Amino acid sequence: MSPFLTQDGSHSIFAEQYGVTYHSRYGAITESLHVFIDAGLRFQAALKSELNILEVGFGTGLNALLTWVEAEKRNLSIRYTGIEAYPLPLETVETLNYGEQIAPTVGSAPDFMYLHQCPWDRNMKLSGHFSLHKKRIRLEAFRTSQVFDLIYFDAFAPQAQPELWTERIMRLMYKTLGPDGCLVTYCAKGDVKRTLKSVGFEVERLAGPPGKREMTRAWK
Repeated sequence: MSPFLTQDGSHSIFAEQYGVTYHSRYGAITESLHVFIDAGLRFQAALKSELNILEVGFGTGLNALLTWVEAEKRNLSIRYTGIEAYPLPLETVETLNYGEQIAPTVGSAPDFMYLHQCPWDRNMKLSGHFSLHKKRIRLEAFRTSQVFDLIYFDAFAPQAQPELWTERIMRLMYKTLGPDGCLVTYCAKGDVKRTLKSVGFEVERLAGPPGKREMTRAWK
């Protein structure tokens, strides 16, 4: 699980068990900013300043870190829930360079390691603008009464984890969203978009990050 440099200078990890990388080789930070921050967070933040966000696949914590940065920059109030069945070892996380890469662009970056060191299954207020609740659970077992404004669907690709892209899972995602909530994902496969539509989503094709022609945003 050793990291490698992507083309924008940020790290990603190759998951040998699934034969896929955690991020695009064209740039981990570039991809996360494009798919989850630009197409998801900034889009919804134009409508409201308080957001409940669910991330499927907490992984390296990069999306959470970028969201925390955005919350501080824009004076947003964000309650962030991250689901992860198989957390990365801390010794692997310590080798990732996200804090060093992001800090020069914003003056200073929040504490990246604390995202991983703070306890699981507890709501942690990390700043006046950002709280984090990490849940160590398989997505198939996830149940909540919380209503979300935005879902970052960042599971491994359908060919690696097909069980996370089923109609049952997408129906669960649809139910967790409030009115006008949306789901964003890097995946633009036709069968995934058809599944999203089958459970009630309105599906929007957007330009993808470097290396990908398209991505997907789906609306409730």
